[in-house]
Amino acid sequence: MSQKSVPSQTAEQHVREIRRRTRKQYSSEEKVRIVLSGLRGEHSIAALCRREGIAESMYYAWSKDFLEAGKKRLSGDTERQATSDEVKDLRHEMGALKELVADLTVENRLLKESSYGAGGDRE
Repeated sequence: MSQKSVPSQTAEQHVREIRRRTRKQYSSEEKVRIVLSGLRGEHSIAALCRREGIAESMYYAWSKDFLEAGKKRLSGDTERQATSDEVKDLRHEMGALKELVADLTVENRLLKESSYGAGGDRE
């Protein structure tokens, strides 16, 4: 019983998959730096994008997002996305508060039961 090795992908598909997996992820700071560099106008957008290794469409999408966020902020919209550290802190605080509520609920229940056993009035 011989098995032939049949490629599941063409070479082009394989290369595309490798590029997709190794694609660079840009931080928000890098995106802001690139957008501000483009807004300064010292170099053409095409030259900037070639230097940074991004597509022009990506630059323009980042630029649009950047300007929209600034417009919202200047118009008085103070809502913003929480940072991951803030989310972690809030989750930790929520967990501590849930534990406190659970402890107080148990304590309250025990106090009620002990007062009923000592001849207290039941509501």
